[in-house]
Amino acid sequence: MNVPSDDGAPPSLPLWLRLASRLPLAVLYVVTGALVFVVHRVLRLRLDVVQGNIAGCFPDADAAWVRRIAARHYRQFGEMFAEVIGGAALSQQELAQRVTVRNLELPQGLLAQGRPVLLVAAHQANWEWVLQVLAMQLGHPLDVGYKPIRSPWAERAMYALRRRFGAHLVPAKDLLPDLLRRRHIVRGIAMLADQEPTTSDHQLWLDFLGRETAFYMGAEQMARAMRYPAVFVAMRRRARGRYEIEFMPLAAPSENLETGEFTRRYARLVEAEIRAAPADWTWGHRRWKLRRGLYAG
Repeated sequence: MNVPSDDGAPPSLPLWLRLASRLPLAVLYVVTGALVFVVHRVLRLRLDVVQGNIAGCFPDADAAWVRRIAARHYRQFGEMFAEVIGGAALSQQELAQRVTVRNLELPQGLLAQGRPVLLVAAHQANWEWVLQVLAMQLGHPLDVGYKPIRSPWAERAMYALRRRFGAHLVPAKDLLPDLLRRRHIVRGIAMLADQEPTTSDHQLWLDFLGRETAFYMGAEQMARAMRYPAVFVAMRRRARGRYEIEFMPLAAPSENLETGEFTRRYARLVEAEIRAAPADWTWGHRRWKLRRGLYAG
């Protein structure tokens, strides 16, 4: 797929998205709730994967708890879908009222020192709103590493949405070369680092949620190569359509980390967020299909 350039003004939203976003969020919640019921209860799409992943990470939980968390996961994912669509019509002020930001002075203070800062998050709660709020409130340019969506119509819509408040999007495979080419520009560099490293030789195996898990080391490679400071971006659901972002230290400026330490710190922070709100993580991926004997470097 050809990825559009994001030079210049953000692209306009597709017509279907502009029309759908005019519906009240309450209506969108009803529509996506009905879709989720069909996906979860009727078609049972990925239900075995979702429940199997939850049960494997919480082995002491009984079957009823696993089913409840799985049901909440489906429901809250549907709510996020509604919020992504409805959010296309929200102003900066309206979005700021829905997302409380804590400890913003941490990344802003690091940026004030004249160096780029890595902002590392996970697929927790509504990560799409994290991107938009960062672009709005960081006070510096924001680059975002992302994986283009295979569906052309979905990619056009999400590309326009993610650039709505001025974020600069860089395909994940081009992020490190782009970082090196523009290394003197003071900016935030954001990425979601909890993806399964199925196509990368740069992976680290850690105990995560009680299971041996492979982690992608792209964020660590950037931090170690450039000696940039890094901040973990936690997002938590406080109510339907209401969230909180908190910035937490991950790596100090020019910190000389041993190989793997950056990724270990990140994994511990992500695990703590998942244990605090298990339904808010993305359980539908086959996160543990890799086996160390076959894929370890």
